[in-house]
Amino acid sequence: MTFIKNLPEAWQEHWQASGFSEPSMIQEKSFQPLKEKENVLGISPTGSGKTLAYVLPLLLNVEKDQGSQLLILAPSQELAVQISQVVRDWATLLQLKTQSLIGGANVGRQIEKLKKKPEILVGTPGRVLELIKTKKIKSHLLQTVVMDEVDQLFHEKELNLTKQILASAPTEFQLVFYSATADRVVEEAQKLTDQLTIIDVMDEDQSGGVVNHYFMALSPRKKSDFLRSLAYTSDFRAMVFFNQVADLGSVEEKLIYEGLAVAGLASDQNKTLRKLAIDQFSKKRAVMLLTTDIAARGLDFEAIPFVVNAEVPLSEESYIHRAGRVGRMGAAGSVITFVNDATKRDYQRLMKKIELPSKEIFLYDGAIHLTRKEKSSSEEKAGSPNGSAKKEQAEKQVPTKKTAKPKNRPKNNKNKGARRKSSKPEL
Repeated sequence: MTFIKNLPEAWQEHWQASGFSEPSMIQEKSFQPLKEKENVLGISPTGSGKTLAYVLPLLLNVEKDQGSQLLILAPSQELAVQISQVVRDWATLLQLKTQSLIGGANVGRQIEKLKKKPEILVGTPGRVLELIKTKKIKSHLLQTVVMDEVDQLFHEKELNLTKQILASAPTEFQLVFYSATADRVVEEAQKLTDQLTIIDVMDEDQSGGVVNHYFMALSPRKKSDFLRSLAYTSDFRAMVFFNQVADLGSVEEKLIYEGLAVAGLASDQNKTLRKLAIDQFSKKRAVMLLTTDIAARGLDFEAIPFVVNAEVPLSEESYIHRAGRVGRMGAAGSVITFVNDATKRDYQRLMKKIELPSKEIFLYDGAIHLTRKEKSSSEEKAGSPNGSAKKEQAEKQVPTKKTAKPKNRPKNNKNKGARRKSSKPEL
């Protein structure tokens, strides 16, 4: 019997109103161990519903008006904000309070809200540790600490902050880890607790939709032109990833100048501009979100049909997490990577390592095609004495329907790329 039938009635109604059907495998397998306060490491594909997998059982263990009992850590501001929104939706139905604690936001306001004794805290390690050290967070009350996208939190800098947070909390508390990759995660998690239940559904989970992987050969100078052409194909909406902030800014500036509805999201922006970019893309006011790996993890936008890598990603991990923005919870999607003569072999090696098949595609006549463009009749006449040629040939297309212009450009383009000067890869 699925655990949904045993949830509070208000939650069952919210589950149905949200359009959910059966729980995903990671949600089903996580519920009872987390509810029974076991230390859990959950590993499942991107887009398989990991957030609700831990949020629902853990919220049921939280007691109203008993101080901050549940702490959820995330590696980025954007992910922390998104998690807090999900938590708040469900916690409010149980009359529980949620507080987000992220860097870049006004710390004074966060301290004021902490005085209302929220039961659930969601934040980034730096800001959470700052508030613990100033005794604004009463860490002795914490009963459960969750690390979402834990492979990122286990990077050297973040791991040091996380360990300090854990050291400030009482010795007896529940530890929960969730990730889409098992690399290093199991080993590091076991260093923090010797009693760990590992729930790995990577090979069993079937919740992901069909994702096709394509590459497109073009000159590096033609990125803006090809992105503009893609934007004018019908039903095109994409997250476009860059390795370097400077390249992102340059392309963004060109596309905005040409009147395209795009938004840019990068680490050199303040909280307001980041939120503006996310809102523009979420509300479909922008046809493309130009970003870096800052948005490759956790951020969930409804039914994105395309991810475009404006250049070959720097690692397999980067490719997998970027590709994970499509094919979420059964939705189909496509990943397109721009390659050139210098990077095509890098792309082929990358795809071989992660064992994903890919095909070359071509952009012409306002659509994406799996075959090269046939010569026109005039071209045939120029190259053939009798001028005889097949006028038409059936050709396969990546489904994009007919040409259509993107919708209105964003009203606020303050986050233009001209500000971005860093040329270092953003990891």
